Amino acid sequence: MTKAMGAAMRRIQAGNVLSAFGLGFTVPYLYVYVAQVRDLGASTAGVVLAVFAMAALLVLPFTGRAIDRRGPLPVLVGSALLAAVGAVAMGVASSVPAAVLSAALLGAGTAVMQPALATMIVWCSTTSTRTRAFATQFFLQNLGLGIGGLIGGHIVDATRPDSFLLLFSIEAAMFLVLAVIAATVRMPRTPSIVDARPENAEAKAKGGLRALLGHRAMVQLCVLGFVLFFACYGQFESGLAAYGTEAAGIEPSTLGVALAANTAVIVAAQFLVLRFVERRSRSRVIASVGLIWTVAWLFAGYAGLGHGSQAMATAAFVMTYGLFGLGEAMLSPTVAPLVADLAPDSMVGQYNSAFALVKQLALAVGPAVGGPMGAALHGPYIVTFILFSLGITVLALRLGGRLTPAQDRPYLVAKSRVVAQHTPERQVGASA
Repeated sequence: MTKAMGAAMRRIQAGNVLSAFGLGFTVPYLYVYVAQVRDLGASTAGVVLAVFAMAALLVLPFTGRAIDRRGPLPVLVGSALLAAVGAVAMGVASSVPAAVLSAALLGAGTAVMQPALATMIVWCSTTSTRTRAFATQFFLQNLGLGIGGLIGGHIVDATRPDSFLLLFSIEAAMFLVLAVIAATVRMPRTPSIVDARPENAEAKAKGGLRALLGHRAMVQLCVLGFVLFFACYGQFESGLAAYGTEAAGIEPSTLGVALAANTAVIVAAQFLVLRFVERRSRSRVIASVGLIWTVAWLFAGYAGLGHGSQAMATAAFVMTYGLFGLGEAMLSPTVAPLVADLAPDSMVGQYNSAFALVKQLALAVGPAVGGPMGAALHGPYIVTFILFSLGITVLALRLGGRLTPAQDRPYLVAKSRVVAQHTPERQVGASA
């Protein structure tokens, strides 16, 4: 990594942690704010949360092409400004239309930030440094979210709407800081980056959804990604929370302890895990995450169906979230860099956006499926997600057979961005 790449990366990571810090102030309290503080009702709060997610689904299909044609910097600045407007608007929203519109702006802005940031990290890293760069991004995001949520919890007061206005104002300020930092980043001009820059007309002509859908390894990774997010993140605050309170008798306050345990494991284990992951096959690392999450769901099953003491059930439930955190720490330096390394230089933004879209779909479908099952069908719920976790292992091993050795084991590659070059599908298949 050159000095210029290092300087740009530090600015990008600083903006990343500050934006996560701002999100942590408000995301845990959005439902309470709309339903109780603004007295708009539970149904309106549900609509607001749905709009927040749906806005991401609407903008992400267009985000990748914009990044590849205009570059990630202007897209990131624009999305940060949009999110800042949405945050301020949410802080003063007192009617249903205002809350829904604010959620749409906030959801769209925050959704676009992620593939833009990911593309900037790709541009400012090499094959040998990309794994650590994405691990650092994930670590800082969780650290920012955790600290923001902790401080926000001490500020928030359901009887004082102005306390929520303060929270949303802080969030907006963090997004503005991100926009300023992004605007001052000087992207390095390496040979790889020059080829991917928007002014390269030949590179722009190569992009397109058809090319992405024709890349079987990327399609398989998207399917795997959907299952990953559906079986983990899509259950945290919906199905698993419902299962814990209904089947395991977990107190609502214990859900906060479990989420804190999840974050603590990620923060504590991220760089320890990174040393293990950096020298391992990516597909086998993902496959091992499926096995770890299988054990996590077995702990959840014991918590709700094991008929042990309440203390044991609570400990098993917290352990479930902790094991999920361990798996997340293993995925962060594995999946995102793999998306980047599969992408042709001219389509890094589109590949990142496509994978972000898959994540949002999983986060939308996960609660819709898992919520009702976790609340009422306790045994089938656990069995279903044990099978999904085992499916992660199977899908990861199948994906490994379609990756080139350099894509699956980037530590074998010394030359920057070798694995990011587009490989015709027949060649990829031949290497399986």
